[in-house]
Amino acid sequence: MSSDGNKKQFWKRNAAKVPGSIQHVYGAQHPPFDPLLHANLIKAGNKPPPATPGKPKKATTFQEFESITSDAWDVGDDDDELLAMAAQNLNIEVVMETANKVLNYMQRFVHGFLGHTGERAALHRQRSLPHRPPVIPLVARMADQNTSGTPAMTEREASRLDKFKQLLAGPNTDLEELRKLSWSGIPRQVRPIAWKLLSGYLPANAERRESVLQRKRQEYFGFIQQYYDSRNDEHHQDTYRQIHIDIPRMSPESLVLQPKVTEIFERILFIWAIRHPASGYVQGINDLVTPFFVVYVFEYIEEEVENFDVSSLQEEALRNIEADSFWCMSKLLDGIQDNYTFAQPGIQRKVKALEELVSRIDESVHRHMQQYEVEYLQFAFRWMNNLLMRELPLRCTIRLWDTYQAEPEGFSHFHLYVCAAFLVRWRKEILEERDFQGLMILLQNLPTMHWGNEEVSVLLAEAYRLKFAFADAPNHYKR
Repeated sequence: MSSDGNKKQFWKRNAAKVPGSIQHVYGAQHPPFDPLLHANLIKAGNKPPPATPGKPKKATTFQEFESITSDAWDVGDDDDELLAMAAQNLNIEVVMETANKVLNYMQRFVHGFLGHTGERAALHRQRSLPHRPPVIPLVARMADQNTSGTPAMTEREASRLDKFKQLLAGPNTDLEELRKLSWSGIPRQVRPIAWKLLSGYLPANAERRESVLQRKRQEYFGFIQQYYDSRNDEHHQDTYRQIHIDIPRMSPESLVLQPKVTEIFERILFIWAIRHPASGYVQGINDLVTPFFVVYVFEYIEEEVENFDVSSLQEEALRNIEADSFWCMSKLLDGIQDNYTFAQPGIQRKVKALEELVSRIDESVHRHMQQYEVEYLQFAFRWMNNLLMRELPLRCTIRLWDTYQAEPEGFSHFHLYVCAAFLVRWRKEILEERDFQGLMILLQNLPTMHWGNEEVSVLLAEAYRLKFAFADAPNHYKR
């Protein structure tokens, strides 16, 4: 625990702000590394030790949480108003399409899950330390994901694609209809244009789109000319250095480690930090570039993104992808910027709201966490900071973001309900764990590597149900 002197100085540190200054993220690393846990597990012969009176003391304040959390990134207001907005933007029939798809799946899912409970429990007990999950191909279960490649479409998928094309072909795209159609997922072929429209980057009027794209792309590269050479200046070199360190730790490695991609990501993140001095660069923001970049690369290629040499694209295409990714990431962050300002108050509020929400949704899970002194801040901080990107495969994140961009306040408000549904989804595994360390290992390494569209659809349908079941929740649920 930090000294009293350090505690007193917590809110005074970094008081002198400069554009592009780094604000560290506490608890966002994957996996978090606890030397005591590491030593104990090795001594126990790769088995989590039983609960003892000497378990780590829980953090009761953000200052204490800061002092005991590694930041190394080691290798590793009104409810009626909200309901009115939802009624205007998303009819209940929109979700029925997803729900109908889910019903048959749930029977198979529950049966398969219960049949493999013993196997999963055995595999979980074999895990002795948090570990970096293997890189799962972005195109795994390709026909199910509709993320990359060109799998044969079913009649239903072809029909949905036709609906999108008809909607997008008009002189003025009806954005409300686009949101309704996109809530259940967007076909890969039209995802780039749909995301640009849903994010507010492009206007609904088709005739204006090309001029807007040209202007915004020129504006971005104007920022590059104006600011990027300052990355080695005294005030900015720490920001650039941290960005340079964080990018190789992103996923999928086969993509981000390409020199051309690394260079693009460094420019995007550095320019964003310089233009947002209230927060500067924060670890976690780097992850939010990837879905946009991948989706906009697919605008120019048909093959798998993992094995594609991005540098083989024409320079104009690369410039377009970079500028479009920057602006759409900026649009996303505009709605959740209090997640990344000093002390990250937005995340703290959301984690507290998640705790209260879970206590109402599933009291057994909530009490189990309390019994073993697991603080929500210790695992859910990362869920809010990285928007579940380190808990889910990238293909699932892209599908999730289809709905987030279709849902009013998807990244800020709806994400809370997704996190609650995500936590309760693992209630059986959570309740089987009988000590602090076992719970933390589980919550930081949830077995989602083989998830696809079906699992994400179940998660979203449950989050949607929770949103309206708890419409009387306190106002801070919506912050």
